[in-house]
Amino acid sequence: MMAPPVSPAASSPPGPSLRDIHLPPEPSWWPPAPGWWGLATLLLLAVLAAIWLWRRHRRALHQRQQVLLEVDRLVLRHRRDGDQAALASGLHQLLRRVARRHDALAAQQRGDAWRQTLARMPVDAATLDRLLALDLQIYRPPSSFDHAAAVIAVRQWLRLALKPEAWKRTASEHVHA
Repeated sequence: MMAPPVSPAASSPPGPSLRDIHLPPEPSWWPPAPGWWGLATLLLLAVLAAIWLWRRHRRALHQRQQVLLEVDRLVLRHRRDGDQAALASGLHQLLRRVARRHDALAAQQRGDAWRQTLARMPVDAATLDRLLALDLQIYRPPSSFDHAAAVIAVRQWLRLALKPEAWKRTASEHVHA
């Protein structure tokens, strides 16, 4: 017993012959959408800003180290030769050079103007007096000069002064800002 042969028309449903759904290809990953370009630009700018800030910080740190090494050289020279006037002069010149970075007139200031420039750093009155005494010590004959206290005061002031954010603004700077 054999089954009767099935005709192809009998096995397919009535109507047109349909194929399966054909999906479009996946979108290409290139070129990226505009939002990705914006994100990449922001990321690049952030990396460049970080590099710039890091280099600026390293340069400022190097400058601080160089200035403090100069204090060490002055102290070593004083230990060798014992010249108090040379030590006072060197420390005073170093103070003036660093102060001139923030105030162009610092190199010419005397008396109260120089005191105000030095006072822009948050140091106590005793430290400020030791720094002002350096100016007078240069012109005096060798006398009792507490060079150790002067060196400590200079180091303290320089550590603060070499950080630009530590400088207090003067009244004239507030007006111009």
